Amino acid sequence: MSISHDVQYVGFFATPGGLRVALPVPVHAGPGPPALRAGGSRQRTTDEEETTMCHDIDSRPPAAPVVTGGVAEHGPLEIGTVDGNRFRAYRTAPAVPNGRNVLLLPDVRGLHPFYASLARRFAEAGFHTLVMDYYGRSAGTGDRDDSFDGYAHLALLQPLHVETDAAAAATAIRAWHPGPLFSVGFCLGGGYSWRLGAAGLGLAGAIGFYGPPRFLGDRAAEPSAPLLMLLAGADVVTTPEEYATLTAAFDRTEKEYEEHVYDGAPHSFFDDSYDRWQEACADAWHRILGFTARHGGEAAA
Repeated sequence: MSISHDVQYVGFFATPGGLRVALPVPVHAGPGPPALRAGGSRQRTTDEEETTMCHDIDSRPPAAPVVTGGVAEHGPLEIGTVDGNRFRAYRTAPAVPNGRNVLLLPDVRGLHPFYASLARRFAEAGFHTLVMDYYGRSAGTGDRDDSFDGYAHLALLQPLHVETDAAAAATAIRAWHPGPLFSVGFCLGGGYSWRLGAAGLGLAGAIGFYGPPRFLGDRAAEPSAPLLMLLAGADVVTTPEEYATLTAAFDRTEKEYEEHVYDGAPHSFFDDSYDRWQEACADAWHRILGFTARHGGEAAA
């Protein structure tokens, strides 16, 4: 299914009706702030690895192994959709672009500081990047503190909501910087990233970290953009059997996908506060960079 839209934005983007600028806070020019708790921060214990489900306030994104430059611009904004929803977002612009764009889909908490910091990491690697939130319909666009309960709002979230909002986000990114667009998601966002590969958004590829297969729904059997699956071998959210069932469905429909399992890694291992998973984080980054380079000239219908 392809979603049509006539999107109005609040932020940096040229719209069909002209440019509308009304950021919640000013866009910052120049280098982005350092990653969350960078330098001398506490490292996670093995017990924390086994119980951590999604990226939390102690998480910080690892830097890309290949950095093209700094962050030219970054800041929050709001985006409107065809069904009247407005949702929070965060964008970054690279100082030295690589010609590719990323739509970041966060975990169950929606847009929070880990993903704003990760967007800056992607910009350092050359990607124009936009992080989208899921909960504009149920939680609005105001600020949220650490007590925000994403699971309460997840119960109200429908696949059509995510696809509609992602379509608006994709239009915003392309108005800002034309070029191949990749979705990259984590946990809830990982499953939805793979789903969006078949949602008619014209993605060049869809990348997901430890995404629960159930969020693909009927899209699992539909043609899609190439997929990259980066999975945790010790995931407590999804079993190996569930992933095997998902990839069997991909095989039946001849989807193009790459699957890599990081043996022993916990759910949400892509986190610089895990000393023992630094090598896995670097490898995942290399796979993202290679995948986006290979498919950067392609776009799915």
